[in-house]
Amino acid sequence: MTVLVVSRSPAAANPWAVAAIVVVPTFMEVLDTTIAVVALRYIAGGLSATVDDGEWVLTSYLAANAIILPMTGWLSAHLGRRAYFLLSIGVFTLASGLCGMATSLGQLILFRVIQGLAGGGLQPSSQGVLLDAFPREKQGTAMTLFGLAALLAPVVGPTLGGWITDQYSWRWVFLINVPVGLLAFGACYLKLRDPEYLVQEREELRKRPFSFDSVGLSLLVIVMVCWEVMLSKGQEWDWLGDPFWRIQTLALLFAVGLFGLIWWELRHRNPVVNFRPLRERNFAACCVLIFSAFAVLYGASTALPSFLQSLFGYDALTAGLVMSPAGFFALLSMPFIGLMLGRGTDARWLLAAGLLAMAAGNYWMSQMNLDISPGQVVWPRVLVVLGLSICFAPANVAAYLYTPLELRAAAVGLLSLLRNEGGSVGTSMAQTLQERRDQFHTLRLGENLDPLNPAVSFFLEQAQAQYGAGDPVALRQLALQTLENLRQQQASALAYFDCFWVFAVVGLALVLVVPLMKRSVAEKNAHVVSK
Repeated sequence: MTVLVVSRSPAAANPWAVAAIVVVPTFMEVLDTTIAVVALRYIAGGLSATVDDGEWVLTSYLAANAIILPMTGWLSAHLGRRAYFLLSIGVFTLASGLCGMATSLGQLILFRVIQGLAGGGLQPSSQGVLLDAFPREKQGTAMTLFGLAALLAPVVGPTLGGWITDQYSWRWVFLINVPVGLLAFGACYLKLRDPEYLVQEREELRKRPFSFDSVGLSLLVIVMVCWEVMLSKGQEWDWLGDPFWRIQTLALLFAVGLFGLIWWELRHRNPVVNFRPLRERNFAACCVLIFSAFAVLYGASTALPSFLQSLFGYDALTAGLVMSPAGFFALLSMPFIGLMLGRGTDARWLLAAGLLAMAAGNYWMSQMNLDISPGQVVWPRVLVVLGLSICFAPANVAAYLYTPLELRAAAVGLLSLLRNEGGSVGTSMAQTLQERRDQFHTLRLGENLDPLNPAVSFFLEQAQAQYGAGDPVALRQLALQTLENLRQQQASALAYFDCFWVFAVVGLALVLVVPLMKRSVAEKNAHVVSK
């Protein structure tokens, strides 16, 4: 999104103080992408809407967020990064308060759009501040601090959202942002300043005739809205089997719009979305890795609580508590990752290790069964999140190491967009895989369930005997229903295990991307590229 820079004044010179200030808005914004998920049914019920209609609360936020993310480089260049960052915090905080006070679903969706448009500027801005605040040899430390917000927020979001909803009200899922946002705004207003090179860049822009890339913005809106609606409603509307041709139309508009957007922006002198950072090999590879890694994380984070709630009877808070230890271990590991990067460890080795850990954790979950205890779920989940925490800072170091300074703002926006969209793809992928594989396993498990199978006959006789005396026909129906319940339970479990298996394969395949990257060591005065 945007890259913020810190002044050289004594008040803002301490990079650790800067980090403490800018990480808070990032955590707040990323948290809002997941915290409302567990409260969705409560929101729909509280506003007299269906759960399907209530999903627009999530879709509208993600679509608005995705529109702004790739534009943040352009916005920060014209408004000034400090001004844009403060504007984003202020509007996001105001919109959060309005979301908490909404009296209808339409109002809530409108305020969520405003919240998403404002929140789009927070991740890139804080990431840019950290990149500028720390010297090059400590870029690993900077990205580790950013990772604490960008990685831990989606991990703790469902747990926190479930607790707030159960103990208070779904409205506090949004209202909790107001005091945090006000404190963050005040601290950033006092401490942050644009760096000299950005001030000079803005002065040069002011000397030129103002030209706004309205065509690029229009294409961007079409692309991102179609993309987010497809991901959100694809399974509900049966993807390309949609009889009303909604998904087919969205897919066509997305494909044509994306081609047009890339073609137009690469030829525009002042594009609203700058794709030129993708020409650098390391940055392009890291985009693929971050997109796919977050798809795996969000996919597993969607499938696992649903698995625990549907098959083990956990409520949202209990399922969140089973998943939350992973965040603690990720928090412990990230300082060590930053230390290793600071001591000259090649980021590629850490990337490969993290991806292998993610693959191993998902494969471990694919081997579970319905006799497991909560403790047996915790450790594979820890391994998945630990793997991404190992990947996150090295991927961000490698991504920006060879990126020219004048393209950094655009690069940060693009990578933030792909990180968020990876999460959207993973969530949609998990839902679709689970439902389709559930249907598949239900049919396969039913192939031999007929009265001619001795095992089936024996089971039905035992079930009828357990129900005691009574009408033979009614007892037979109860026994058949018991068998059907077992089939559905096993089919659903196998479907979830298939999801984890697919995510393990994706994680393993990503390791093949790492050798395509250049040596990635954050050394002092190395790889400094600027105008």
